[in-house]
Amino acid sequence: MGPMPLRAVSFVLYAYVGWRIAPELGAPWMSAAFIAVLIASVLTLPFAFRARRTRPARSIDRLLAWGGLVGMGLFSSLFVLTFLRDLALGAAAIVSSLAPASVSTAAFSLLSARAVPLAAGLVTLWGFVNARRTAAVVRIDVPVADLPPALHGFSIAQISDVHVGPTIRRPYLEAIVAAVNRLDADMVAVTGDLVDGSVPDLAEHVAPLADLRSRDGSFFVTGNHEYYSGAAAWVEELRRLGLTVLMNEHVVLHRGEASLVVAGVTDYNAGHFDRAQASDPKAAAAGSPPAAAFRVLLAHQPRSAEAAEAAGFDLQLSGHTHGGQFLPWNFLVRLQQPFTAGLKRWRRMWVYTSRGTGYWGPPKRFGAPSEITLLRLVPVPRPAPARSLPERRPAAAPSPA
Repeated sequence: MGPMPLRAVSFVLYAYVGWRIAPELGAPWMSAAFIAVLIASVLTLPFAFRARRTRPARSIDRLLAWGGLVGMGLFSSLFVLTFLRDLALGAAAIVSSLAPASVSTAAFSLLSARAVPLAAGLVTLWGFVNARRTAAVVRIDVPVADLPPALHGFSIAQISDVHVGPTIRRPYLEAIVAAVNRLDADMVAVTGDLVDGSVPDLAEHVAPLADLRSRDGSFFVTGNHEYYSGAAAWVEELRRLGLTVLMNEHVVLHRGEASLVVAGVTDYNAGHFDRAQASDPKAAAAGSPPAAAFRVLLAHQPRSAEAAEAAGFDLQLSGHTHGGQFLPWNFLVRLQQPFTAGLKRWRRMWVYTSRGTGYWGPPKRFGAPSEITLLRLVPVPRPAPARSLPERRPAAAPSPA
């Protein structure tokens, strides 16, 4: 959608919210304040979109970008709540027509109109706090049948969807790196959508990744936003920082006599940008040792799962969904991706989908907290062998008197 159609759609949506809420607030100052907030959001919205494409150079531009992105998150909740209010008003009107004494539509209209901006404001404030804090650590045990003892407890620290860009800068990433290093993991997996911007604009803010520490190194795969931001340049930059970038390829890690394959694919849609980089789990597995004890695939989008399972992987680590980031968008994610968040089974393969370690667009997370994930391979407990009970002979019949 081009700039003009997008602006037209935005104007219609903002006008709808203003028309449905402002006249119903019951006090002129409330209506004026509500309209002022909508106007401020509309005026700063272009700065939010511009900041996602280029790095704002002036302080005032950065401030306006922040205002536009926060306003975008606020308006999202306003729109959803206004729409739900209209549905509720329709239901109330039907009930009132059937039983006039059962509900006061006027009172309900006033209270619900005031509830919309109040609820949207609280959700946006709480979502802002959740988005800006350093992601909490989520610990996941992945049960594996016939896991060699040398791989018991093998740990993978996963970060995903950080989206370094207009509002996520170096200090935010430094806090994430420090949290990951405290986990003392065997390896680190960065499953795409690290950046929203070019290498010249963001290299200094991504530099903390060079400080990631683990026993077997840090591995990266591209997400769709790397392709929006110049994937080739970012691959080169991340390799310079010491990360192993896996583009339809693999490495083999060893623990004693046990080997573990770590593979990575380009983003599911990478072929739309460069046919030579089309995502290919089969190519990523090609040439790996047949006797490998376990095979992990890093794939940005969960919908790589079908091809990954067919290629023989045991676990896929993904992101992309953000867990929906904030309600109600988590319900829409399910229309595009097979999984929204958490550890799920796809036939014989496990898939873990991170809710993301940062956020995209509005600094807002509500109902979908960010995470740094520590996954640990654990053996499946074998069932105890059935014990045979001693045979019991039937009691002897009493002898006749």
